Amino acid sequence: MSSSASEPGAEPAGGLPVVAPQLRALRRRASLTLEAAARAAGLSPAHLSRLETGQRQPSLPMLLALARVYGTTVSELLGETVADRDAVVRAADMEPTGAGGWTYWQAGAPGRGMQALRVHVPYGSQGDMVRVHPGEEWLYVLKGRLRLRLGDAAHQLGPGDSAHFDSLTPHRLAAQDRGGVDLLFVHTLLQSPTAALCLGPTTGDTP
Repeated sequence: MSSSASEPGAEPAGGLPVVAPQLRALRRRASLTLEAAARAAGLSPAHLSRLETGQRQPSLPMLLALARVYGTTVSELLGETVADRDAVVRAADMEPTGAGGWTYWQAGAPGRGMQALRVHVPYGSQGDMVRVHPGEEWLYVLKGRLRLRLGDAAHQLGPGDSAHFDSLTPHRLAAQDRGGVDLLFVHTLLQSPTAALCLGPTTGDTP
C-alpha cells in the first residue's frame, strides 16, 4: 500500500488530538513494533507513524482495525473513559465522533467482547474500503440504502434489512444514496494483539 498522504480513509490532522499518543501507547502496551502493527492493520509503517505523531487522523475503519490489533476498543483509542460498564447506554450520553467522513456513536459499554456502534456512512465516503480481519460483524440498516460487498457478491440492503458475516470475508460498506445510510453495527473484538499478524492489507477497491 502506498505511504503517501493521500491514502484512502486519511484525513488532515486537526480533530481528535488525543488519538496520536493513545495509538503509540497502546501499540507499545501490546509489545508490537511499528512494522508489525501496521501490517496487521493493513497500513504502511509510514502511514501508521503519521497517525501516531498526529500528522494524519484515522478513519473509522482504521480505528476498528487498530482496536482489534491492540486487543482494545475504539473508545480506548480515543482516550474515552467510563466509571464502570453500565448495562444501559442512554441516548443523551452518546457523543458523536467523526472519522474518515463517517460519524459514529458508541451504543454499548467499552471493554467487552463485542462493540456496538450506531454509524452514519455518507455517500462517497473515503472511509469505504475493502477490509479483511478476524471476528464477526452484524449490521442493521436504520435509514437509507446500503451497498454491501461480501467477497464476490454484491448486496443492496434497505431499512429493516440486516447482515451477519465472518469478517475474514473481504467486505466493503458504501451508501447507495446521496443522503447516506444509518446503521446499527456490532462486531467482535480481537482479544489477542498477535492473532492478526498474518493478514494481508486492506485495499481501496470499489464494489
